[in-house]
Amino acid sequence: MSLPPGFLDELRTRTSLSQVVGRKVMWDNRKSNQGKGDMWAPCPFHHEKTASFHVDDRKGYYYCFGCHAKGDAISFVRETENVDFMEAVKILAQEAGMTVPERDPQAQQKADRRTELVEVMEMAVRHFRMSLNTGAGGAARDYLDGRGLKADALERFEIGFAPDGWQGLWDHLTGKGVEPQKIIDCGLAKPSQKGGKPYDTFRNRIMFPIRDVRGRCIAFGGRAMDPDDNAKYLNSPETELFDKSHTLYNHAPAREAAGKGQPLIVAEGYMDVIALSEAGFEASVAPLGTAVTEHQLQLLWRIADEPIVALDGDTAGLRAAYRVIDIALPLLEAGKSLRFALMPEGQDPDDLLRRSGAKAVQDVLDAAMPMVTLLWQRETEGRSYDSPERRAALDKALREKIALIRDPSIRHHYGEAVKELRWQLFNPRNNRPPRGAAGQGARRTGGGKGKWTPVEPVRAVTKTSLLVTSDEKAYGELREAVILAVLILTPEVLDEFESRIETLPCTGRDHARLRDLLLRHGETGAESLHEYIAAEMGEGAVENLCRRPHVALIPAVRRPGDHDLARQTVKEELEKLDAARGLEQEISEAAEDIGGMAGEFVTHRLKAAAQARESATRSVQEDQTEYEIGANGAPISRSEKEAFDALLETMGFRKKHDE
Repeated sequence: MSLPPGFLDELRTRTSLSQVVGRKVMWDNRKSNQGKGDMWAPCPFHHEKTASFHVDDRKGYYYCFGCHAKGDAISFVRETENVDFMEAVKILAQEAGMTVPERDPQAQQKADRRTELVEVMEMAVRHFRMSLNTGAGGAARDYLDGRGLKADALERFEIGFAPDGWQGLWDHLTGKGVEPQKIIDCGLAKPSQKGGKPYDTFRNRIMFPIRDVRGRCIAFGGRAMDPDDNAKYLNSPETELFDKSHTLYNHAPAREAAGKGQPLIVAEGYMDVIALSEAGFEASVAPLGTAVTEHQLQLLWRIADEPIVALDGDTAGLRAAYRVIDIALPLLEAGKSLRFALMPEGQDPDDLLRRSGAKAVQDVLDAAMPMVTLLWQRETEGRSYDSPERRAALDKALREKIALIRDPSIRHHYGEAVKELRWQLFNPRNNRPPRGAAGQGARRTGGGKGKWTPVEPVRAVTKTSLLVTSDEKAYGELREAVILAVLILTPEVLDEFESRIETLPCTGRDHARLRDLLLRHGETGAESLHEYIAAEMGEGAVENLCRRPHVALIPAVRRPGDHDLARQTVKEELEKLDAARGLEQEISEAAEDIGGMAGEFVTHRLKAAAQARESATRSVQEDQTEYEIGANGAPISRSEKEAFDALLETMGFRKKHDE
């Protein structure tokens, strides 16, 4: 919905954030200053005892120094009341005595339509619940009792039963005056292909209501009572309400439990989630299909940074884990990953709970392996690598998987982890080099049973090359300073780069403090942001940053408030930093490879990386670059030449050539 200009500003002006937040927290009176609107309390979004949640009543913004939650009164109501944007606006407007303008007629009609369908779904929930307690539901009650589900669990998860009849639910709903088309549109019935009366989608099944994050029933899952049924579990078809790829079973309760510190567990089905929740693992969810989807992964990462995927201890469970890995690799971000807990062979979480109790499940969760370990296991388990060709095939497969990772830092760390695992596989345990030696140039002498001796370290000329000296640090500081200055002067574009700025290395003096203040207070606008920085770092902090020679010349610094120019500048500077980091990684890997790889391949890698860096920095160094003519008559830059000289010196080629 589009609100009139100024409506939200007026709403925020009339709303006291401290009063809104005060309904959910206990203020720390020793730390708070009510007269100045400076209020502190334990954070309502994560479990803590200290008062790290700050409300600036005058500015109308809150920020948690623990979990980094931030926003205004509208976002606070959205998160704590579990409502959408417009519902939060309505709540605050009612308290402030304001009238929310009417919605666009088409949008209102669509919202009303969804509300009507949800009401039909809730009627179905009540019908299935009552049916479970009738004579027809006796076998279903016995089954649930045999699975250890007590009355309170049945009530909590609203478990019901669909009797074995063709029109039981249909007749019940139409008898209540529900329009037949709405029943079909909810996915509760299907039209007859023979021209007869529509028939129920779910028959002779134990019914599990599926609710969205707002607690509305949008679908059902049904477990067949007949062991010969073609589908043991059946979900509602996709409807206006239900998209299974965007939905998680038990989403809202799990989100609340995870917010209180419980680990987020991803199980395979309804019964696993219910059993885990009843055993105290309340932050448990399940996908609604054969595999976790990309959208479901994003939902999981909004709840917790590192969900634990709990899978059955059989071949099918492992295959499911491998599918999750393929989906997750391109989506990985710093701090966002998965861990995998494999149940004992032949058991699912529900089996393990009933046989061995909650402690056994906790032990499995505590031993959950990182994703890189399971990735390695998939590529190596049950295979022999007794030939160079097989080892090369392994290297190729792993390279292809790691290449799927978009984040360069994560991709680098996966490469390092795989190198270590590869070393452990191809070298007997009793012949392993001293810890750290394998990656730093250690070699066995005297054949396969010789002692480990260090390879000649990288020579000083390589370490002092233009490409790898402290110039790299200075280069990074320069780029960081430009990025921070532009965003501090034009913070309106910060949202587009926030995730990148959160991981900005900040090697320069005071850069980390400036970055944190920018992320914390950037939404307040340039003027307020500068006030926060001045209060934390002194009056001249922003001025000193912008007066640095290499910063002051940047057009976006000279013209603050130009959003397009600021956006373009920050984008380019981040790309330059990425290029520089890529070069550093290539040099590091090339140095490791020198001990046993052909020089031509290593130099090719280094040349490509140098050219990428040269291209990225040309805009600021064009007039400073000196070129020489290479052996083939083509021009090469000074940075490339120094890189080659350093590499050749390291490999011993230069010395042989001179002799």
